[in-house]
Amino acid sequence: MPHRLSRKTVTTSALGHANEPHDEGIAARLNWLRAGVLGANDGIVSVAAIVVGVAAATPSIGPIVTAGLAGLVGGALPMAVGEYVSVSSQRDSQQALIAKEREELRADPQGELAELAGLYELQGLTAGTARQVAAELTAHNALAAHLSAELNINETQVASPWAAAASSAVAFVAGAILPFAAIVLLPEEARIPLTFAMVVLALAGTGALGARIGGSPLLRATVRGTIGGAVALGATFLIGSLLGTTGMA
Repeated sequence: MPHRLSRKTVTTSALGHANEPHDEGIAARLNWLRAGVLGANDGIVSVAAIVVGVAAATPSIGPIVTAGLAGLVGGALPMAVGEYVSVSSQRDSQQALIAKEREELRADPQGELAELAGLYELQGLTAGTARQVAAELTAHNALAAHLSAELNINETQVASPWAAAASSAVAFVAGAILPFAAIVLLPEEARIPLTFAMVVLALAGTGALGARIGGSPLLRATVRGTIGGAVALGATFLIGSLLGTTGMA
């Protein structure tokens, strides 16, 4: 009896190794995840710098809590608004291009078929093969074929401004909670050094995670993020100490 391959085996063999991602949406998901890590990193550094600076100026918990909350809200909301505006502009542009391509296909299907075949020829296919590929893809989904070949757009994966805004704000708040909780809950005598240490460790973690997601060197990304955060904390601590010493705080 001849050996019969299951559909799963054939699919896996055709696409590559089983542990390799071939979902066409994987790049978009990785971009969202990377943005989330960067947002959390911003939340950690921004709020930590604020609360450490205020704590260096005064031991009173009231001003520290007020400044920390202001930094948290004042950081999360602008990030959400900025992300919403940016992604809205991107979405509008993508939808305009999709509408234009759809109209071109309606008005001149043969001309669009020839254009698609020409694009595949430019990628290295022979004229006959390019024409055949273009014809088969057009029969399957003409709009998707043209959006992919001409504009590198997937009609089903147009970004959502609201989702982008919400994820940006949530990521910032998730990062900001760590230094805020540390500076508020820790004893006064250990407040600044322990918050500093926790923030540095958190930045090392987000740096390593970002490097893993992006495929960049782990050590370099971790050290870069950690040093940058430490410098920011050191600068605000110095300013706060000077203000507290001079009585301006």
